[in-house]
Amino acid sequence: MNETTPADLIPYVTWGAFLLAFIFGAVGNRTNFCTMGAVSDWVNMGDLNRMRMWLLAIAVAVLGAAGLQLAGAVDLSKSIYQAPNLLWLSHVVGGFLFGVGMTLGSGCGSKTLIRVGGGNLKSLVVYVFLGIAAYMTLRGIFGAFRVAVLDPVSIALPSNQDLPSLFATYFGLTKSTWVAILSAAIGGALLVFVYASRDFRSSFDYTLGGVVTGLVVVGGWYVSGHLGYLPEDPETLQEAFVATNTGRMESFSFVAPLAFTIEYLMFWTDSSRIVTYGIASALGVIAGSAAYALATGTFRWEGFRDAEDTAMHMIGGTLMGFGGITALGCTIGQGVTGFSTLAVGSILTFVFIVLGAAVTMKVQYWRLLREAEA
Repeated sequence: MNETTPADLIPYVTWGAFLLAFIFGAVGNRTNFCTMGAVSDWVNMGDLNRMRMWLLAIAVAVLGAAGLQLAGAVDLSKSIYQAPNLLWLSHVVGGFLFGVGMTLGSGCGSKTLIRVGGGNLKSLVVYVFLGIAAYMTLRGIFGAFRVAVLDPVSIALPSNQDLPSLFATYFGLTKSTWVAILSAAIGGALLVFVYASRDFRSSFDYTLGGVVTGLVVVGGWYVSGHLGYLPEDPETLQEAFVATNTGRMESFSFVAPLAFTIEYLMFWTDSSRIVTYGIASALGVIAGSAAYALATGTFRWEGFRDAEDTAMHMIGGTLMGFGGITALGCTIGQGVTGFSTLAVGSILTFVFIVLGAAVTMKVQYWRLLREAEA
């Protein structure tokens, strides 16, 4: 009897990631799913519809991830999000700077990929600066600062940092019981808030964007944590999650994968390099968005307005690269994927991304007023 090897599972992981990301890219393009836009609509116009779409994605991801975990299909504690060491300063600083960056760069990591697929050359520049800054924060000079200054400021928790583990530690009952209770409570409360709006309920696209984004994240957990899981690698005799850059189970995140995509293209002839879950997901979003744009006739080339516009997008991409790696994720990676694990760090990052974006938008508005008065 032949043993299953990592090579046997790689196609399931990479093509599964690509297909899910393709769907996300196409639907994101159609529905204008944009987390930066969600904050902008709220701060500048008092319109919560796109924020509700983001919250709907979180609700679906929380409920779906809990279902997978309770069914025994995945173990979310084997992701990067639930570690007992809470890097609270990294989440705060990284999240805030990512929020600033996505505002200056006209969108988060996922929106950048969607816009690249739609012909936006500004987003291509953001992609490059985001990817390079992310790589510098993973393994370069920014990483030295992150490791020496931010990451050491942490809290060692008595259990994993996800809410079910903490509740089980402090209040009794099993973790599985708390997974069911807290996921139902948080997911249910978000759904009630989302659909309390008649305006939101009247638009199919709002529901489509939120539900598909949440389901794609759940599907990502299944692909990486179940289809790509080996209880024992025949070569190392250790458990393995195939074709992931972290060596852990992954779902969707769009900061580190952009760095690894650039790295893969630079080391194309190195036979030891493989297309990973993250690389396949980044390419899938671009392909899905491009397919939708071409099919609907909405593909348009778009460039920079002027030098200041160029500079702002370059700075935005750099801040997103640094902030996203420092906070362990972006508006999707932490704001939906990490949130689905109910990790405290993910929730903290979500809050500070929104805060960083909101503050930046207020500053931009103040600048516009001063220029108008001058």
